[in-house]
Amino acid sequence: MKDGFVRVAAMTPALRVADVDYNVDACVEAVRAAKAQVVVLPELAITSYTCEDLFLQEVLLDAAEKGVARLAEETADVDSLVLVGVPVRVAAKLYNCAAVLCHGELLGLVPKRNIPMYGEFYEGRRFCCGPTSVSMVRFAGCDEVPFGTEQLFECDTMPGLVVAAEICEDLWVPNPPSTDAVRAGATLVCNLSASNELVGKADYRRNLVASTSARLMCAYAYASAGWGESTQDVVYGGHCLVAENGRMLREADPLNDIELIRAGEGHAAVGATAVVDFGLLAAERRRMSTFSVEADASGYAISSFDLDVCEVSLDDRFVDPHPFVPADPSRRAERCESIFAIQAHGLAKRLAHTHSRRAVIGVSGGLDSTLALLVCARAFDLLGLDRSGILAITMPGFGTTDRTHGNATAMSRALGCELREVNIAAAVRQHFLDIGHDESDHSVTYENAQARERTQILMDVANREGGLVVGTGDLSELALGWATYNADHMSMYGVNAGVPKTLVRHLVHYVADEARAKGDEGLAAVLLDVLDTPVSPELLPATEGGKISQKTEDLVGPYELHDFYLYQVLRCGFAPKKVYRLALAAFDGRYAGGADADGAFVGTYDAETIMKWLKKFYWRFFSQQFKRSCLPDGPKVGSVAVSPRGDLRMPSDAAVALWQAQLETL
Repeated sequence: MKDGFVRVAAMTPALRVADVDYNVDACVEAVRAAKAQVVVLPELAITSYTCEDLFLQEVLLDAAEKGVARLAEETADVDSLVLVGVPVRVAAKLYNCAAVLCHGELLGLVPKRNIPMYGEFYEGRRFCCGPTSVSMVRFAGCDEVPFGTEQLFECDTMPGLVVAAEICEDLWVPNPPSTDAVRAGATLVCNLSASNELVGKADYRRNLVASTSARLMCAYAYASAGWGESTQDVVYGGHCLVAENGRMLREADPLNDIELIRAGEGHAAVGATAVVDFGLLAAERRRMSTFSVEADASGYAISSFDLDVCEVSLDDRFVDPHPFVPADPSRRAERCESIFAIQAHGLAKRLAHTHSRRAVIGVSGGLDSTLALLVCARAFDLLGLDRSGILAITMPGFGTTDRTHGNATAMSRALGCELREVNIAAAVRQHFLDIGHDESDHSVTYENAQARERTQILMDVANREGGLVVGTGDLSELALGWATYNADHMSMYGVNAGVPKTLVRHLVHYVADEARAKGDEGLAAVLLDVLDTPVSPELLPATEGGKISQKTEDLVGPYELHDFYLYQVLRCGFAPKKVYRLALAAFDGRYAGGADADGAFVGTYDAETIMKWLKKFYWRFFSQQFKRSCLPDGPKVGSVAVSPRGDLRMPSDAAVALWQAQLETL
């Protein structure tokens, strides 16, 4: 389980009713075809589920027991934990069990706890409810096999992999066995099922599996009976699913993905195989203080097994290069509206609390100030205030271009705000004279003096007008410390503090689309031009052609990379080596470079580039914490935030050495 990744497969082999030898062969082929560390096969797959009263026949039960022994023997050379369904006799009773195998050894028998007796199901005619307490039984040539529902199977070589089993109906009851199993330490729940197909049932099953994995913060593998079962009264579609903490990783669509097997064509299996990140599950559980795990796994019998620790390819696992931005356009629009509303409501509350009927905001014609101005307009609408109460101040300096200045003024007028202009050049030059700074020296002093002059203007105007200074800095800039201390770093309320740069772009595009839909082509055109403008603080003189000379991403790195790093580090707590590996999977050759339809940052990056900016990210993240330790208030909008009063309680003087040292080993 290198870096926490394990390949898990839910497989449905093609079976024959009551033909144990055939079914064992099919199971062997399915296990080998899966090429996974954990393989889950359907309920009663050794015999088939639909044997009905044949389960009362000794011949079938004897064959099933021998079949498990043969399956164990013939998969002994496969580096997999295998779970397969089989009927088991214990003390003159019959139980519907999951047999757990690894390297030829039978590790345990987990009986079904909840036996359905409704509708088309009448298992109680033959099977008994499994006991919770674990005892030793004889089965398949083994003298002492653990038997009972409270069992866990723990991988010694992969400590994060702890497997529990439940069977079909166990998932559908109010208190599934998996709840207790997860509290005892299980990270992967395997369900061996024989769920038949009905109209709408697949959707319900899918939602049930996904929601259970989310509630229990675990991985959930569900393998259902399929082709070969009796269709006397019902049909089995082989619906296989693998979910991870609410996210459906892989699914074999019932019926539609099933390969019909004609006589003489041999065995075949369909299924869902996915790479599960158990490191991510562990991080989520640590993060959630309400997630409770019994340290001693009281009452559970734990069987150990070994698997080779190998590097699992991530080719089959989607690693989202833009974790803050939903890929689906409809979901992205919903997300944008929700975030926009959160920002506006937060600002509206602060304005109401401070009895402010004026908002003061510096507008540059860039992305961040554009979004902040749009939020101000929405907040004033919520409060029933005239937008003329929004005081938009443009403050051209040494690097301001006609394009950005024009966009700032046009947008302010389009939104109905009061617009003022204060040229800062003379004041900054006087400041240079006061402190003895040569204006030709375009060092950090040259840049920051302009930023601080602008903030002073905003603060003083706000005091004079009885208003509130609205900050514009976004989450990405705050995380990297890309702000001038006590300048754009400071405000009275930072509306963009919870919004990463990659999402800022989509929020602005969302408002542009809304404006166009309402017939406001003027506002839409300005917003689209803002989106098309390079990100820049515009603190250095423009080129001779009047174009922007200072591009932020050339200096600090691509924001889509930094946002990716930010999510993996803060949301998941991953180590640098894993962040690097995930970045390679997310960006290396996954999509063509250039801009997408929304003008978003997109491109491919080679390993050298990814490493370069990852090192830069860690250095800036640690060294600039002192700026984040005194940030003004601002609304949290997602699961990642850097507020020192909320999500990020980090010392300002923490050393980055451990993280840098790991990067140097890669």
